[in-house]
Amino acid sequence: MARIKAPVVITANDLLSGEVVYLDASHRWSAELSAAKVFAAIDKAESELSAAFNEAEVVGAYLAEVIEGALVTPKHYREGFRHKGPSNYFHGKQTVQGAEVAP
Repeated sequence: MARIKAPVVITANDLLSGEVVYLDASHRWSAELSAAKVFAAIDKAESELSAAFNEAEVVGAYLAEVIEGALVTPKHYREGFRHKGPSNYFHGKQTVQGAEVAP
């Protein structure tokens, strides 16, 4: 397995909803990648990961590489899928402002 490289964010799944969440600068979990705290150093991210991980709130917390620019975007295609939400039917993040498209 390749070594992860900065910049990274901390991501997990919300324990109750299963939604993908990201740790923000206020040490809260957000469903928005744009709110995630971006770490430029892996050692700082790893220490924050061990301190922030709380099994009562989230499961499967880990570091995910991102591309930092005007918008923070996932670097790996797997993270892109997780960020967009489930792909089996249109719901949650995939709905268009109140209009649901039939699968």
